[in-house]
Amino acid sequence: MSCRNVWKVYGQKPEQFFDDNNGEVSDATTHADKIRNADHIVASADVSFDVHVGEIFVIMGLSGSGKSTMVRCLSRIVEPTAGEILLDGQDLLSVSQKDLIEYRRHKMGMVFQNFGLMPHLNVLDNVAFPLEVQGIPREERRARAQAMISLVGLEGREASFPRQLSGGQQQRVGIARSLAVEPEMWFLDEPFSALDPLIRRQMQDEFLRLQRELKKSIVFITHDFLEALRIADRMAIMRDGAVVQIGRPVDLILNPVDSYVKEFTNDVPSELVLTARDVADPTRTFATGMGEATAETSLADLLPQLASNEAGVIIRDTFGVELGGVTARDVVRALAGKGQEATS
Repeated sequence: MSCRNVWKVYGQKPEQFFDDNNGEVSDATTHADKIRNADHIVASADVSFDVHVGEIFVIMGLSGSGKSTMVRCLSRIVEPTAGEILLDGQDLLSVSQKDLIEYRRHKMGMVFQNFGLMPHLNVLDNVAFPLEVQGIPREERRARAQAMISLVGLEGREASFPRQLSGGQQQRVGIARSLAVEPEMWFLDEPFSALDPLIRRQMQDEFLRLQRELKKSIVFITHDFLEALRIADRMAIMRDGAVVQIGRPVDLILNPVDSYVKEFTNDVPSELVLTARDVADPTRTFATGMGEATAETSLADLLPQLASNEAGVIIRDTFGVELGGVTARDVVRALAGKGQEATS
């Protein structure tokens, strides 16, 4: 999925600010100020990013930053004012309402913070509901729903109603329902933020397990950097409707573009974020018999190994290719350099 120059403006005549330029402007900040000065609200301002196949792309920001508006624009629950949203090369903003409904039914799955379960339906029927809307025969949809219930670990609760489930169980039902249509794109808008911390952690683990198994293309909304850190392949940070920075979590932590991004990352323990790959020196060689570690080993796990191998540790990728070496001095230097002085 590709998002190109997407704007969402609220007001009496939001289209007047774009003419035929389809969202492309020479200076997005100046243009957004112009719109605000005309008593309109800019919810999304010139937003562009790509979501790769099988990637977890996290959008985060403070309340009011535009992150939830953006995910709703991707599915046209909220109609963008200008720009392009491409799914497999098709601009979703140009398709008819009939075709859009088909996209939502067959290619998109959505999970929201408030679960959105139907109180009069049991777990099995809640999960099967989108398949019923598609017109799938009863036995087939119930079989597919049962498979999704098993996938999220709710076997034995098929006949339970939402009021009989815990918050974590209700969210599992919501996840199972969104997966029942076998979507290409999976949108999750702060799905765990209403849960208690322990249950939230468990649901994050469950989410990552499902992703390893299903390899969906995912847009995940959160305001919690530690949550983003656990799950994101790449992430975008938004402020005032605009994207401030896009990159891997470690990129944002080591090289924040401004004080706003730096503020998000100040309290993140570097040793939990940085990996052996990030600090490996390809010019350093070690003798045979030295310690070894994989490229994705966190510095927190690498430090004890370095304590018993003062000369260093050889780092290899998943194919066994040597990437270089790491010494305790390399780790100390990396931790000391975390959050290089950001420019305003």
